[in-house]
Amino acid sequence: MTASPPARPLRALAARLRGCTAGLAATEFALTFPIILALGLTGLELCNRTIVTMQVNQLAVQLADNASRIGDESMLQDRRIYESDIQDLFYGAELQAGPSLNLYGQGRVILSSLEVVPGTNNQYIHWQRCMGALRSNSTYGNEGDGRNGGFPGMGPPGEEVLAFPDEAVMFVELHYEYKPIIGNPFGSPSQIHSRASFTVRDDRDLSQIYQKDASNPATVASCGSYGTTSYSDPLPAGSSSSSTSSTSSTSTTSGGTSASSTTTGGTTTTGSSTTTGGTSTTSGSSTTTSGGSSTSGGTTCTFLMRLLFLC
Repeated sequence: MTASPPARPLRALAARLRGCTAGLAATEFALTFPIILALGLTGLELCNRTIVTMQVNQLAVQLADNASRIGDESMLQDRRIYESDIQDLFYGAELQAGPSLNLYGQGRVILSSLEVVPGTNNQYIHWQRCMGALRSNSTYGNEGDGRNGGFPGMGPPGEEVLAFPDEAVMFVELHYEYKPIIGNPFGSPSQIHSRASFTVRDDRDLSQIYQKDASNPATVASCGSYGTTSYSDPLPAGSSSSSTSSTSSTSTTSGGTSASSTTTGGTTTTGSSTTTGGTSTTSGSSTTTSGGSSTSGGTTCTFLMRLLFLC
């Protein structure tokens, strides 16, 4: 009768395995890597959304600011604005945004001229111009609203922007379809919305938007069409995406003009925009809406990257 082999070698092997500490660091890394990877990708997505939200806010302010300045330089009559000026305004925003943002491919800009019906105190939208392929309409009114009264102004309820007689407020709405890098870990809305308003700087001819050359009219940026600017090369070779005609700002300029921007793109926006002018009723000033504006995108990203580095 053959005796069974002793179990001593198996017990010795099990004892050695229990006491073995080789590869401990690699084992710990394998266990913690999925958590570190998830935190890193979530931080990356948060940073990207915060930066895009900040860019959208700044573009809305820039558009409203530039819209309040455009027009000819005649000293003999009120300043006229032309359809080509509106096209240049939209083109400048596209240059400022750069190709990565794809402003008019994924977004839509709605520019409204808020005025007072002559001879009355009624607020109304005299004209609107739009640009962008995103199927999104104005949240606060369409061209012609308010001609017969009953229009409270433009902006959220209780925060409406109002124009003064013989003046105009350039009100900009920017809707942007955000495309995440890795997904939507926070369940935030896919669209980012921003608004801004500036009172027209100079005495402007409010009767209409003119054409510089009636025989060769510029394209009208109608709100009934959806597309991009008519320029064939939005970013010529060798040009910088930051070559815009003016820098946007939320500070007060001459005439008591002020502006504000808001976003409703989720929980990534922080801080608040500074507004001046308030509810002043003196001539030359304009009430503005208030809202949150992302101003700490770089700080948030730096903090998250350092945290990931420490991990």
